[in-house]
Amino acid sequence: MTLKNILSEIEKELKEREEVKDELYDEMRKATRLSKQAIFLVHKGQLKQAKKILKETKKLFTILEASAVHQKFAYTGIVDFAFQEYAEANIFLKLVEDNRFIGPKKISAPSTSYLLGLADVIGELRRRALDSLRKGNVGAAEKSLEKMELIYDELMVIDEALRVVSELRRKSDIARRIIEATRGDVTIEVRRSSLEHSIKKLEKVLKTEKK
Repeated sequence: MTLKNILSEIEKELKEREEVKDELYDEMRKATRLSKQAIFLVHKGQLKQAKKILKETKKLFTILEASAVHQKFAYTGIVDFAFQEYAEANIFLKLVEDNRFIGPKKISAPSTSYLLGLADVIGELRRRALDSLRKGNVGAAEKSLEKMELIYDELMVIDEALRVVSELRRKSDIARRIIEATRGDVTIEVRRSSLEHSIKKLEKVLKTEKK
């Protein structure tokens, strides 16, 4: 075989690899987009539709796992990110629907992606807490805050994960600031509601005394 033929075969192989990468990236971008859409639907209370979309998302990962060629590029870059979004969407959905956590095996997500997705759920819970405050539902906001604190506290005691998964430390630092901000928002609203209640109570007493 001539050198030209050898290099020609290598060029062909590299071209095929790039085509596989392009196809994989398209699938993972779609998976990421669908997971974000599912999270949006959970916030809107459209849980059935969110479940439907996550089932469609899971099929994309199933295709990835079934393809030996695709597996060469699995769990790197955009694939990791897609799994994180997928894990985040599933965890958030389960918390809103059943007030329970779902594990990585149940959704066929890598442990690392699950941990990073779990950390990101804290941000979605803050959004849910703020939505509850806007609706005047302080109790619901407090429950969201409790879940945020639980996730953070549990992540902080997994020393091995914090050591091995470098991105988890950064996400945890962000989560801590988010929790502090949310705690402040909830505290202010609780005090405001308490003051409002006291004023109404006083007004009622004054009206009674005038009669």
